[in-house]
Amino acid sequence: MLIGVPKEIKNHEYRIGMTPAGVRELVAHGHSVMVETNGGAAIGLSDEAYRTAGAEIVLTADEIFERADMIVKVKEPQPQECRMLRDGQILFTYLHLAPDPTQTELLVNSNAVAIAYETVTDARGGLPLLAPMSEVAGRMSIQAGAHALEKAQGGNGTLLGGVPGVAPAKVVVIGGGVVGTNAARMALGLGADVTILDRSLDRLKELDNLYGPALKTLYSTTDALEKCVLEADLIVGAVLIPGAAAPKLVTRDMLKQMKDGAVLVDVAIDQGGCFETSRATTHQEPTYEIDGVVHYCVANMPGGVARTSTFALTNATLPYVLQLADKGYQQALKDNPHLRNGLNVHRGKVTYQAVAQDLGYDYQSAEQALGL
Repeated sequence: MLIGVPKEIKNHEYRIGMTPAGVRELVAHGHSVMVETNGGAAIGLSDEAYRTAGAEIVLTADEIFERADMIVKVKEPQPQECRMLRDGQILFTYLHLAPDPTQTELLVNSNAVAIAYETVTDARGGLPLLAPMSEVAGRMSIQAGAHALEKAQGGNGTLLGGVPGVAPAKVVVIGGGVVGTNAARMALGLGADVTILDRSLDRLKELDNLYGPALKTLYSTTDALEKCVLEADLIVGAVLIPGAAAPKLVTRDMLKQMKDGAVLVDVAIDQGGCFETSRATTHQEPTYEIDGVVHYCVANMPGGVARTSTFALTNATLPYVLQLADKGYQQALKDNPHLRNGLNVHRGKVTYQAVAQDLGYDYQSAEQALGL
């Protein structure tokens, strides 16, 4: 199979879909890989490193989309990339379709086979291709939030960990999954007063066993959430419903009652955000202010630490890329039900139920699409 790896074109996105080590693995399996020139240059992965691994370096993304059997990316394809996709071509990347009707329409019209990293599952019910970026985003949420709390950035001027004789910042993490756990870990490490809310008692018990009395755990009700939000200096939104739009948990009314200069970091923004006042921002202009509250809603947070993120992502995606390349997408999806869960769009049909439901498309199951 011929695999194409284009340079990412989203604002301030420096990650790349495959490292030279990943290229070398694919070549060892008898496949060919094309990488767009300077695709990894910003994070120290030179064209020469890719050539040494066995890749062909090409000058334009147009050539990659024109020739490749499978496109491996990081972020969702931008409109001009969607329009370059061919009938039956495989796209393997993050998609986050539920809050993005334009991308969904373009992918449906392309007749391509779009497999989303974020809905691939594993035998334990986890999301193995979302997890590494969730770990990065969870940890970044705290350093981003700490910076936004500085007075010059619009925050209330509170140091996250305080100092002797001065109380630390109050950090509230909504959601106890991978993002939330990593956010809590970082905030605790900096000495903050941390509360995490979740609706799974089992998960709250796990977190309590993990961090002991240093971490406050609360069952998430509307009342508990509202009380925490109004007292918080920094709130991290870490809620996920796989493949679906995130629920709006912090309302505009709550926002109006929050501390002036408090900070919201919405890690769920890729799925539409879990704060009513959230809208996607970029690393170039990461924050905005509403009702005296600073919002940080960067839609590609891990892109800020692109080198770490690229290596972490390739470690997770490479086994699945190899399955798709070695067997062809149809056999790979038939053989692996967890990879099959990643199929979101197949030759003009939406094949992920939450996306179809949120955006009003007729739903065709992946099994139907593959003739199983």
